[in-house]
Amino acid sequence: MKDGTLIVIDAGSGIRNLGRHLLTEQNPTEMYLFLTHAHWDHLMGFPFFEPAYFSRYTIHVRGGPRAKRSLKKYLARQMEAPFFPVPFGVMRAEFDFTSGDPEKNIIGPAEIVPVRLNHPNGGYGFKIAEEGETFVFLPDNELDFAHRDGISREEYVDFCRGANLLMHDAQYTDEEYGSKVGWGHTQVSSAAELSIRAGIERLGLFHHDPAHTDDDLDRLVASCQERIAQADSQVQCFGVKEGMDITV
Repeated sequence: MKDGTLIVIDAGSGIRNLGRHLLTEQNPTEMYLFLTHAHWDHLMGFPFFEPAYFSRYTIHVRGGPRAKRSLKKYLARQMEAPFFPVPFGVMRAEFDFTSGDPEKNIIGPAEIVPVRLNHPNGGYGFKIAEEGETFVFLPDNELDFAHRDGISREEYVDFCRGANLLMHDAQYTDEEYGSKVGWGHTQVSSAAELSIRAGIERLGLFHHDPAHTDDDLDRLVASCQERIAQADSQVQCFGVKEGMDITV
């Protein structure tokens, strides 16, 4: 955040590199970790997040409107035998598992608003607003299938409306999605349509399919850009990649 507050969303494999970077810095030693849901690919990096093993760090763990008991269970369960050799109790950071507010969290100058995802077993995306700039993060979100407790496409349009940056799940082509309906992920064309209707500025396509090559991803981004151009929209579409530094 602009005041130096560190907000981390999810704990996939990328959080390992973040942790190693933080160890080289004096600050921050306090951070907020927002978890979208408990599927392995969003938690698997946490046991390798080195700041969690040092007492000088404070980690506030948040999610949607979940009980703090659930948030701790998500992280500790994967460190139990036989899944991992080091138990959660070895970590020396100060953890705060206070429940997230069902409406919004206020952290410094920022407002973080949760929204339900259309995904098997549920989950939450987040909108972060600070000083007139808005970032929306919607991973694992199937726009064309109604999962239990999910919300409608119209509600997502309203939630994203006018955002400066939307990062949205875009795992499939239209052809691939036909055999994967209900799996919890969306196709590039639907993500593009959402961005057009919501009138956002930039759309980052992510949660790439592991089977897709770099060339495949380039074609998906090009197809998104073409769809946006055909709609006479000004949305800027790009593919998200590891290590990107994006200013909202």
